Amino acid sequence: MEQSQYRRVDDVGVTEVWDRLRSDPTSVLIDVRTRAEWAFVGIPNLAAASKQPVLVEFQTFPDNREDPRFSERLRAALEDMGASKDVELYFICRSGSRSKRAAQTMMATGYTRCHNVADGFEGPLDAEHRRGRIGGWKAAGLPWSQG
Repeated sequence: MEQSQYRRVDDVGVTEVWDRLRSDPTSVLIDVRTRAEWAFVGIPNLAAASKQPVLVEFQTFPDNREDPRFSERLRAALEDMGASKDVELYFICRSGSRSKRAAQTMMATGYTRCHNVADGFEGPLDAEHRRGRIGGWKAAGLPWSQG
């Protein structure tokens, strides 16, 4: 992947992502965490934006290897939704690292407007080594659901 492709994936704060998802009917939130994280930690609830997040694992659980079919699976899900390669795609993971790599992967396949959700769903660790309190989707009080 060319270095220039890395520079085009920007970090967008969670509240700005929420606003963009609600104002742009074609925008898409892609949650790249594992099935275990979706089940046990929760997922963004986009009902107020009349949407559902796209759930495609970037790394497989429990071995945490990148899924070699990630881009193929996500491309198929986006095509099923009728999403073109120039819609706004927002990638979210636990804290923003995997989602950045996932966004870069999709940028390399021709998707032109890939963004990383800064601080992800749970944000960074706090002083007690817990997530979800000082940054990310949950800490911002944005809607989410579990189970």
